[in-house]
Amino acid sequence: MRRQSRVKVKVRGVTIGGSAPLVCLPLLAGTGAELAARAEELVALGPDLLEWRIDAMADVDAGQVASLLRTLRQAIGDLPLLFTCRIAAEGGRGGMASGERLALLLAALDSGEIDLVDVELCNGPEFIAPVAAKARGAGCALILSHHDFQATPSADSILATLCAAEAAGADIAKVAVMPQSSGDVLSLLTACDRARQGAVGIPLIAISMGSLGVVSRVAGPLFGSDITFAAGAEASAPGQLSITALRLAMATVLGA
Repeated sequence: MRRQSRVKVKVRGVTIGGSAPLVCLPLLAGTGAELAARAEELVALGPDLLEWRIDAMADVDAGQVASLLRTLRQAIGDLPLLFTCRIAAEGGRGGMASGERLALLLAALDSGEIDLVDVELCNGPEFIAPVAAKARGAGCALILSHHDFQATPSADSILATLCAAEAAGADIAKVAVMPQSSGDVLSLLTACDRARQGAVGIPLIAISMGSLGVVSRVAGPLFGSDITFAAGAEASAPGQLSITALRLAMATVLGA
């Protein structure tokens, strides 16, 4: 049986950090007109959560966010929704300025339509603090994340990052790294296992990206990772499997 987190996060009846690992699909739409149609296609695939990557949308501003999220909520019903505006330095697609990203995040939280919000640790305390405060007020779970698309730090370093996310007020800690060898994948899984053995009490997302890291997306839940990401209409990160292939592999590995 996989080890559960000491602290559970519950959103719309879904438990993060419990006995069952969850599958999230990324939603990437270039325009508002595409948003609902793409969302409906993803919902039909049966994910546990949906992540809207607003950084993939062209020419969007904070004043449009509430309306777009209402449209999206109508399309996805009661499915838990994660809102992400990824910074360019960690894989974001829009190259937005810091103030623009912050305005989008705060507008999303004001809308009352999202359940989780992702903010990168590299933004620093001054950026994170207003998002964290508004998330608490909105009853929205905060993911503090770190992404390295070039390399994989040591297991000690990855564990320190997960601990730093918890110390900074995260409800869920996320690390995604790029392996250069099979040993790098082992470093990621080792850090995740050590975190779940007691170093970190909140739910975790631990991913090794690319073709080498695919095993982490399938078997990561055995080591304590609580959410894994699959590809829906398109992938948002290297190494994502289709949700059908991922669920089949997870059923084989996890016996679920």
